[in-house]
Amino acid sequence: MKEIKAFIKPNRVQKTIKALSDAGFKSMTISQGEGTGKFKAKGASPSLDFHVTDSPVVTLELVCQNEEAESAIEIILENGKTPTPGDGIIYLSNVEDAFQIKTGESLKQPRQ
Repeated sequence: MKEIKAFIKPNRVQKTIKALSDAGFKSMTISQGEGTGKFKAKGASPSLDFHVTDSPVVTLELVCQNEEAESAIEIILENGKTPTPGDGIIYLSNVEDAFQIKTGESLKQPRQ
C-alpha cells in the first residue's frame, strides 16, 4: 500500500477532492496548515502561532493500493496546479499495512 501526502493551495482543494472522489478515492484526510517553503504567497504574513512567515496550505492525505497510487497522483497534479508558483508538493510513502479499528481487519490486499 502507498500513502500519498499532498500539500496544495487552499483554493484548489475542493476541485482536487471532487476529482479524487469521482475516481473512487473516497477516504481522505484534509487539514489546514501554514507552509514555510521556498515560495511565499502574495500577502503572506507572519504566523500568529509559529513566529515565521507563512503561506496557507492544505494537507491532503490518503492511503491506497500500490496500483492506484499513480492514478491518484496524476489527479492531484492535474487539479492542484495553478498558473502561479508555489503549487505545493506530493510525497509518496510505503505503508506496510493498515487496520480497521472496529474489526481489526487488515486493509492490505492479499498478493495475487
